[in-house]
Amino acid sequence: MSYFPLFMDMSGLKVLVVGGGVIATEKLEKLVDFTKEITVITKEISEGADQLIKKYSLTLHQRMYQTGDINGFDIVIVATDTVELHKAIYEESRSERILVNSVDNTDYCDFIFPSYVQKGDLTIAFSTGGASPAFAKQIRRHFEKIIPDSVGDFLQKMKGLRSTIPKGKERMKYFDTLVEEYFRKNFK
Repeated sequence: MSYFPLFMDMSGLKVLVVGGGVIATEKLEKLVDFTKEITVITKEISEGADQLIKKYSLTLHQRMYQTGDINGFDIVIVATDTVELHKAIYEESRSERILVNSVDNTDYCDFIFPSYVQKGDLTIAFSTGGASPAFAKQIRRHFEKIIPDSVGDFLQKMKGLRSTIPKGKERMKYFDTLVEEYFRKNFK
């Protein structure tokens, strides 16, 4: 099954990460690009996760997960080696409106993490539906190299113009011209 690509505003959403190892660290590295409302529950914490928690002032509860810990969260990421815990948290979330990502257990996932490129307001996501994260990572690397760093500044300019130029066909035509010119200059 393919996953529906969804870009979501995470401001105001509360995220719980269960686990503190290498994989949890990778998830935290992605999450902090979009929100800092993150709580981590883990008995043991890796150096990388600890550094991210301190750097971004995330909340840490250094203990085992307990039933009910998901209450009050909008999104839960389960990044442990214990499949039983993944299943239990997923089942617990079914009576609530909580989205769950269970690392390496798509049976217990509402969504998966794509590989993505982010430059300013441009975010491009790549997913293989869990079939090959290595492929998604490689194609991300390819596009990361060809997308110019100036795209963030260009999109800021476009955002400013959108708020000052009245809507209509002329505006659409003008924007198309600006984008085509940007591509001509930056994508050779």
